[in-house]
Amino acid sequence: MNASDATVSVTPRNPPARDFSLSAIVAGFVAVLVGFGGTAVLIVQAGHSAGLDAAHIGSWLASICLAVGVGGLVMSLRSRMPIVLAWSTPGAALLVTALVGVPFDQAVGAFVLASALTLACGLFGWIDPIMRRVPAEIASAMLAGVLLNFGFGIFTHLSKQPALILAMCAAYLLSKRWMPRYAIMAVMVVGLVVAAAAGQLQLGNVDWQLTQFVWTTPAFSWQIAISLGIPLFVVALASQNLPGLAILQASGYRPAASRLVGATGLLSLLAAPFGSHGVTLAAITAAICTGPETHPESSRRYIAGVAYGVFYILLSVVAGAVAVFFQALPAALIAALAGLALLGAILGGMANAMANPARREAALITLLATASGFSAWGIGSAFWGLVAGLIAHWVFEYKRR
Repeated sequence: MNASDATVSVTPRNPPARDFSLSAIVAGFVAVLVGFGGTAVLIVQAGHSAGLDAAHIGSWLASICLAVGVGGLVMSLRSRMPIVLAWSTPGAALLVTALVGVPFDQAVGAFVLASALTLACGLFGWIDPIMRRVPAEIASAMLAGVLLNFGFGIFTHLSKQPALILAMCAAYLLSKRWMPRYAIMAVMVVGLVVAAAAGQLQLGNVDWQLTQFVWTTPAFSWQIAISLGIPLFVVALASQNLPGLAILQASGYRPAASRLVGATGLLSLLAAPFGSHGVTLAAITAAICTGPETHPESSRRYIAGVAYGVFYILLSVVAGAVAVFFQALPAALIAALAGLALLGAILGGMANAMANPARREAALITLLATASGFSAWGIGSAFWGLVAGLIAHWVFEYKRR
């Protein structure tokens, strides 16, 4: 590692028990609910594409949950920052079609290759120089652009389930006025109560079973490595790791970027033989744990990362059944909960992005490009928003110089 990889401490280190807060625990739980519930179905679909049985799909889910949980828990405690990990959602979406006809042992070999490349990026310190060249205003604009559609989701579901959405919005407004630190917890409780009263919680078919971890010995094929391993690496780095680092930066944290990305590569490498396609830094769900709604003091928000890790470790025990549980929740409930939980992060991102008049136009370009949803070569709009904003920033800075 380079000397510059040392993590910047946010505050003097208090015992975690002194930093405990219910709002941070709730933020960690909501992040799990949004992240796991919204995308676990992609892994199930990818498993079906590969012809896997329930045991292998359960092992795939559980290995990712365990790696995400243990990694996030340890790194949050060590760094005193809310380090939130996730699986590569764009990678899972890619695998839904890419795994058709591919022997799973060769797919696991491609997972190992992608993980090794990510680990190499961390070991050779290639990430930190990249992040030092990203202005805070551009990072904040990218954050706001990523999250805007989640804010829109509150209102796009309003016509479909008005009673549920209005009840959750009312709970948010009232709680925000009288007990702001517990607003999201109140929203979640009200949403579950209203959905249950309307008979929208279909929990009778949830099959609670303990997870079995199934080992798959990797097999390597250069064709699969090129067609699957390289795209997985590029998509994870561009669509999640770099945006995830930018979100931490936009929230005022200065992590050792190369070290964090290298750690995700190591975790991915360890979990790959059990079916995991890759562990990354979280992007969208990280914003739930890094914003002011988690705790007014940024030095105590790491508890949300700790709680997030603990919840994911628990999920790994019953990963398959819990995926069914999350799928049983109404889509409108998940959308409204995510949107309301992210309002503070959206506001903070937009305010920081527009704070410097000299960089305001480049930040606006970043926000618009990111929010557009544009994708190319399997890489999402968060990356392209950063690219567009940085190009604009360099052009404007060159013009001023």
